[in-house]
Amino acid sequence: VPVSDLQGIAPSAIIELFELQLNTAQHGTNDIYRFHAGANLNNNGQLVWAGNSYLRFPLEADGFEYSGNGQLPRPKIRVSNIFGTITALLLTLPEGLEGAKVTRIRTLARYLDAVNFPGNVNPLGTPDPTAEFPREIYFIDRKSSETRDVVEYELAASFDLAGIRSPKRQCVSNICQWVYKSAECGYAGGLPTCVKTLADCKNHFGATAELPFGSFPGIGS
Repeated sequence: VPVSDLQGIAPSAIIELFELQLNTAQHGTNDIYRFHAGANLNNNGQLVWAGNSYLRFPLEADGFEYSGNGQLPRPKIRVSNIFGTITALLLTLPEGLEGAKVTRIRTLARYLDAVNFPGNVNPLGTPDPTAEFPREIYFIDRKSSETRDVVEYELAASFDLAGIRSPKRQCVSNICQWVYKSAECGYAGGLPTCVKTLADCKNHFGATAELPFGSFPGIGS
């Protein structure tokens, strides 16, 4: 979104959209659910952004702000369960929604697809599917509460989840982490084994060659 549009005296309304994507490893499918909390002008319950339809659904989401004290935000999203829709979805997922990806998308009303408005004309501006704030991606960490009326989930950044390490690779100085003769290793010669040290990597590729050594010798200095 251009900064000039936000600095105007009366910038058009900020539209907040959400995408919920399951993953095959945990949920058995990679289905994507798109929804928004606002009302649409064509009264069909959907809002179209960049060609994708977002279903109107009663929800609240907060806690996305960064505090500046070094702590990552852990937003919460509360979804109405008045019709049992969320409970019905959970019954099809043995491991629940934990691990599903939630993407928060924000744009301005002036950039929405023309199909949202009467006569297929956006009276607020010119539709632009590329004009949006940077997307915020989180993962469902846990279900914090579930009642007959509301289901609440706590979100976390990908590297703020339990058991997740950043960076993914452990930094060690002299033990290659690649599988021998794998694509990362790249060795296709005749030596049958490798002891995974830097010295043995030179023995395989040559002392002056560019080595695909899978560790970080410099951290031992």
